[in-house]
Amino acid sequence: MANQDDYLAKEETIMAIPDEETLVPNLPMDNYLQSSENLYHWALDDFSKLKTLGLTREMLDDLPVRTGAARYAQSVWNKDYNSQQEAQKRWAEEAPAAFELRDELLRTLRYAYRKDPALLSRVRAIAEGEGNDDLIQDLSDLSVLGKENPEPLTAMGFDLSLLDTAESESDNKATLLAEANGDKAIQNQSKVLRDKAYTHLKELSDEIREAGKFLFWNDKTRYKGYTLSYWTRRKRKSGTDDTNMNNDTNE
Repeated sequence: MANQDDYLAKEETIMAIPDEETLVPNLPMDNYLQSSENLYHWALDDFSKLKTLGLTREMLDDLPVRTGAARYAQSVWNKDYNSQQEAQKRWAEEAPAAFELRDELLRTLRYAYRKDPALLSRVRAIAEGEGNDDLIQDLSDLSVLGKENPEPLTAMGFDLSLLDTAESESDNKATLLAEANGDKAIQNQSKVLRDKAYTHLKELSDEIREAGKFLFWNDKTRYKGYTLSYWTRRKRKSGTDDTNMNNDTNE
């Protein structure tokens, strides 16, 4: 994976960027990344002139590497974010059935153990509390209680396999809920690394853009390729002329 190789080549440098110097993208990353890819090829055509301002070939060739690193970091962040969104959707779809199973087991065990004060007290204790975390613990507790005391359940024709279902549901829903809630530390880390990779890319992109705009200030044809708006089409979408030299957007 080329982008991952680029990231690994830049990882140490990216991670070394101080938090206080880390920037947050202020436009869609896919647009910015593609603009950087385009900038490289545009500047490559002008390199014989750009090098007169101190831009080296090593600097220019580093641009696609930084772009690949940022693209990989963005993909990791997208994966973490999207995984959580998908888990939240699954939880919303699957949780109602788990709650129904818990409520059915509570109703059944209350009846089965109604003549045993000690067991009935345990059922009542399990029934206390509410919420998703409580649901997961309740399913586990009801499974254990039922398996430890199966005779009254068997006597009323209860399907004991439902206790196994409750146990597996508790395990499965615990994993799903953890994914839905998201590991804040992991998500924050992937976002910070994405932001640092963006910062590293922007540093060089800005330098190349500024050099190109300075060099071609009176050549609209070449100048426009060094404006971010030219590649992202932001100004065209807003109804303005993206070749207007005096109206660049967040360069």
